[in-house]
Amino acid sequence: MVLCDDIRYLTNRALWETENLIKCIPDQLWEKRYDGLPMWKYVYHTLYSLDRWFINPEDPTYKDPEFHTKTLANLNVIPKDETISRRQIEDYFYSIKIKIENYINDLSDEDLIKKPENCSMSKFRLILGQYRHWHRHLGLIYGFIVEDTGKWPYVLNMNGAYPDSEMPNYY
Repeated sequence: MVLCDDIRYLTNRALWETENLIKCIPDQLWEKRYDGLPMWKYVYHTLYSLDRWFINPEDPTYKDPEFHTKTLANLNVIPKDETISRRQIEDYFYSIKIKIENYINDLSDEDLIKKPENCSMSKFRLILGQYRHWHRHLGLIYGFIVEDTGKWPYVLNMNGAYPDSEMPNYY
C-alpha cells in the first residue's frame, strides 16, 4: 500500500491547505472580480472539479450541489447576479472532504490501475489529474489574496508541520 499511503498523505495535506485557503479569503474579496470573475467563482470551480473528477466523473449517481447551475463552475462565463455565500462554499468543501477521505481510506494500490464504472481513465490518472488541476487553481487564489492583502496563506509543503493555531493561518 505504498502508493496509496502517499496518496492519503498528500491528499490530506492538500485538503487542509484548501480549507485554510478558503478561510484566508477576507470578506471584502469574496465578491471582488479578477478578470471579470468574482473570487467565489474561482473557489467554486476548484471545488466542483475536485468533486466531479477526483473519484469518477462518469458516476451516474452523482448529484450537483443544490445551488449549482449550468454555468456556475464554468470560468468562461462571467456571472451577472449569481453568487455563492461563504457558508455554501464551506459546507460544500466539507462534504467533498468527507467523500474524498472515505474514498482514499478504502483505496488499495491494486485499485489504482482500475477504471471506475463508465469511466475511460484509471483511478490513478483521475487522482493525478485532480492534483494538477486543484493546485493550479489554488495557486491563482493564493495570488489574489497575496496581491490584495500582502498576506501569504500557510502552505504545508511536503513535510511541514501543521500549525497549532486555528485557521486561517498565514506565514
